[in-house]
Amino acid sequence: MRESHAPGGTDTAPLLSDRLIEWVRGRDIGEQAAVAALLEEGDVLARGDVRDLLVVENEAVVFCDWPRFEAQYRCVLVLDEGEDAFLTLVLATAFPRLVPLWKVEVLGDRRLGIVLRALARLAGSDSVAVGCRS
Repeated sequence: MRESHAPGGTDTAPLLSDRLIEWVRGRDIGEQAAVAALLEEGDVLARGDVRDLLVVENEAVVFCDWPRFEAQYRCVLVLDEGEDAFLTLVLATAFPRLVPLWKVEVLGDRRLGIVLRALARLAGSDSVAVGCRS
């Protein structure tokens, strides 16, 4: 997810993920948890169509345009059940709202763990362990 590459293969521009992390530091805990979830999951944000709809980016600024994304993502993007469920729950983390929790059944273990960690962040907890038991 590099923004640009310098000639000769040397990357000079910061990663989009780094820019999003910098931006979200000044935002509320819900947006921080949502961005952390998107970055941890990686696959959804790696899609150009998702990035184009969610992320506003130029040389001076980068940010997530949650309202625009929420208003359009189901109409514009072709999502499978897991992607739709994940994005629905991430949006509810960014801006709390009622969402059907049955959507967790189509997340799969990896995305479920990411959503649960986002919810723990939203609750202000950094001590709740979410992951596989051995």
